[in-house]
Amino acid sequence: MSSFYDALNWRYAAKRMNGHTVPADKVARILDAAHLAPSSFGLQPYTVLVVDDPALQATIREKAADQPQVTECSHLLVFATWDPVEEAHVDELIERIATERDVDPAELSGYRDMIKGTLQQRTPEQRVEWAARQAYIGLGTVLSAAALEQVDASPMEGFDPVALDAVLGLRDRGLHGVVLVALGYRDTETDWLAGLKKVRWPRERTILSIS
Repeated sequence: MSSFYDALNWRYAAKRMNGHTVPADKVARILDAAHLAPSSFGLQPYTVLVVDDPALQATIREKAADQPQVTECSHLLVFATWDPVEEAHVDELIERIATERDVDPAELSGYRDMIKGTLQQRTPEQRVEWAARQAYIGLGTVLSAAALEQVDASPMEGFDPVALDAVLGLRDRGLHGVVLVALGYRDTETDWLAGLKKVRWPRERTILSIS
């Protein structure tokens, strides 16, 4: 890829994949992008689970509207939000910031109180919804990173979240699945979308300059 722009033009949400394995170094860089993705307050209130076991992928496919990418992909990423999002998580973040930046945690008390105050204004359900929005920032970062690696990445919301949580034991981990991403390589022979021109609204409809 010669540029980020070229990578975005190349990518699309592949509906069929050819089953080829994505090299470990490429997967690692894509996951590094998820790890480095921005989030509100830097709290990163979600976990990305990596599924590459064919049997488990087959079980997940049953809960995901039988979408073929789930089993045809190399790696299936599950973005799962923390549920619940608690003030104790804020304390952990502040301690980590203090350690990494070699500062006294007391100097971060104002930041700690501001984050906790924001959480206190939200119900538990609203906190989970907020966490899901942060996960989608990570999702966008992963899709872009995969495009730069010339790895297809198909985001999927079409699944039974309660069933997915049960299959992966997410509730026991304090997690809740919100979106899937299939990493692999497009099957140009069976995917009807492969090779078709990318269609977007005219740029002037999507991008508005207000002055």
